[in-house]
Amino acid sequence: MTDLIDSLDITTKKALAEYLREFVMEERNERLLSVLKNRTRHFTVVLEDLYQTQNISAVMRTCECYGVQDIHIIENENEFTTHSAITMGADKWLTINNYKRCKGNVRQCADRLHAAGYTLVATLPAENSVFIEDLPIDQKTAFFFGTELTGLSDEAKAVCDRAVKIPMYGFTESFNISNSVAILISNVIERLHRSAVDWHLSEDEQTEIYFDWLRKSARSADELIDRYLSTHPSITK
Repeated sequence: MTDLIDSLDITTKKALAEYLREFVMEERNERLLSVLKNRTRHFTVVLEDLYQTQNISAVMRTCECYGVQDIHIIENENEFTTHSAITMGADKWLTINNYKRCKGNVRQCADRLHAAGYTLVATLPAENSVFIEDLPIDQKTAFFFGTELTGLSDEAKAVCDRAVKIPMYGFTESFNISNSVAILISNVIERLHRSAVDWHLSEDEQTEIYFDWLRKSARSADELIDRYLSTHPSITK
């Protein structure tokens, strides 16, 4: 079913969304549309080789709460897993891009984001890093966060265009990774919503995500999709 869904064009997904919404409670449908209005791909988060499940899960929950639709997961030494008690279902509503362990997966992720128009920003407490308040928000930005103990790899630092840091006034030199993401994303999202930047999803992006959410909300959604496509055979030709 996944391969079939991926092969459908945006017009078909729009028609399927209209069909599936008939099988979703009106209150749920209104909630989906309300949340969709505040979704953005202006910012995205990249996690490089995190190993603590609770941290990955907390980051996903933060991103979902703030309306960041996409997360990019780079796996090397550590396999990507989540903790349902921490995500609280947040992963269900996100678009997760997973770069499995292989040589060059950091570059693969970076090239894909650059091609999509993102500026890549490393999160580093370095002298040449700007504070988050001084980071421009008018450009699409992908924030790279590194593993818990050692931070970003040299390869990840090399692919980034600039670096950002969070102000700290205590003895401890770094925040927990999930706290870092929460502080940074909270700052840039709040600034974004107060700005004149057009950060909303395109109409096609909204259709894609709305269809995906309806598919996850309607009971026996794949069976319903099969039924619809069987009565509209020209769609899949």
